[in-house]
Amino acid sequence: MLMSLSGIVFGVGLFIITQAQTAGFEHFFTRTVLATDGALHVEDRIQDTIASMTIESESGGTADAVSLSKERKYIEGVQFPEQIKEGLAQFENIAGISSVLRGSIELDSNFRQQPTQIFGINLDDFLAVSNLAGQIVFGKLDDFRADQKGVLIGSRLASRANLAVGDPVVLRQAGRSDRYRVAAIFESGIEQVDRERVIVHLPEARAILGRPFGVSYLQASLRDNDRAANEAPHMQEVLGHSVVPWQDREKIWLDVFRALRASSALTVSTIILISGLGMFNTLAMIVLEKTREIAILRSMGYTRRDISRIFLLQGGMVLVAGSGLGCALGAGGTWLVANLPLRIRGIFTTDHFVVYWSPWHYVWAVVAAAVVVFIASWIPARRAARLEPGDIIRGAAV
Repeated sequence: MLMSLSGIVFGVGLFIITQAQTAGFEHFFTRTVLATDGALHVEDRIQDTIASMTIESESGGTADAVSLSKERKYIEGVQFPEQIKEGLAQFENIAGISSVLRGSIELDSNFRQQPTQIFGINLDDFLAVSNLAGQIVFGKLDDFRADQKGVLIGSRLASRANLAVGDPVVLRQAGRSDRYRVAAIFESGIEQVDRERVIVHLPEARAILGRPFGVSYLQASLRDNDRAANEAPHMQEVLGHSVVPWQDREKIWLDVFRALRASSALTVSTIILISGLGMFNTLAMIVLEKTREIAILRSMGYTRRDISRIFLLQGGMVLVAGSGLGCALGAGGTWLVANLPLRIRGIFTTDHFVVYWSPWHYVWAVVAAAVVVFIASWIPARRAARLEPGDIIRGAAV
């Protein structure tokens, strides 16, 4: 029973620790994405098209038949961003909206050329849908606000181009070019963003890209980000533009995190399962060894239910002790893991393990242990309750 108790303790503790780790990285990734690209993107305009065919009538004439199918055509960009912003703002869950104009350009600096992505923004609007203010690592955002020729450079791009705050850069696109100054350097935590993104004021982006009207997309933040996927289809029908929630944009990585959580839960649960098998064997042996004692109890007036309760009580004691100690081990282990160094540079950036504290991790760990312990205790308890005193005395108990 002591070995079974130890297994329950370690099983519950490791279950909590692994779930805290995998959920922690998933939540950290989600926060990073929302802080950079917002909860919703309103992108291409949707135009419904109807396919028709010409048929010949019985009189020999022709007539146009109504459509056989209805298809959707997507027209790139948002041509009338102000009208779409007004419509989008009518939804109660919308917290902020920003217009973004995006395009591919060449960045010239220190006699080197780098292919980059330019993002034209209205700074105040963009601050309402992102955490750009908290991502500045060198320079000041106010310098960018005050300088129409100022640019914000991703940290990885600045490192590769050997750029520092105050350095001049030239942005080129399709024969157009202009000189700018690095106002600040930001680090979003997403390697691709930090490696290729250059942020400028929206009028400057229009001049470089030759786009005097319209934008590439509208970026929106929500009061409740979890509702993005449910509300996007309704917004799309109302606005007539494709609305992409963050869950769809990052579906691949979210599926990876969910698979890791399920895999770690199943793997660690085997420890609890093995402990349950050990408890089952122990209780089964007790039933075989204590048949005469069981017969005496039955003769004294104990019912079958009373005998079952004795063995279930032993299992319950192991469950309570194991769950309590396991939860304590899980909490302590989670705190310890959260303070371990770990350098990650990729889909997000962190220098230590990231954990997520959730009471549900403890609930599911205890539920898994309870199911295993109940089954391991119930079968021997049922066997003990079925023993008859007369059969035991005659030596016929099986």
